Amino acid sequence: MSITSSLQSLKLSSPFLHGSAPLARLSKPNSSFSQQPLKTPTFLPPIRAMRSMQGKVVCATNDKTVSVEVVRLAPHPKYKRRVRKKKKFQAHDPDNKFKVGDFVQLEKSRPISKTKTFIAVPIPSRNGKQGKEETGELGIPLESNQPQEQQA
Repeated sequence: MSITSSLQSLKLSSPFLHGSAPLARLSKPNSSFSQQPLKTPTFLPPIRAMRSMQGKVVCATNDKTVSVEVVRLAPHPKYKRRVRKKKKFQAHDPDNKFKVGDFVQLEKSRPISKTKTFIAVPIPSRNGKQGKEETGELGIPLESNQPQEQQA
């Protein structure tokens, strides 16, 4: 009889009995009840995914519209090898200044039409051959481009 009296005198005071603990406290087993969740710092900029992409113009026949092909690398679902994924986007070109083969950057904007939500912005070409036409590979002027001296 002393065992039953000692069990009755023993009170179990746990917040987990009969579902009295809120679910937010149960989600993290290692957290204490008085600890507040950590807030992210306010000085960090928000993450903006897919706001700008780079691609190559593949079609420029339409007025004020270019078709840009964007290539990205993604892992294969079965073999886990990175494969190239291509997707074509329609972009707004207000001045019709882009030709086929140009590299452009696509900036996200408001929807311009049913399929156009990007604006094409020029970027320098990847090979960087703007100033290398007159010079050789090492940046030294070629002999054929030198002025000819006349000998008397």
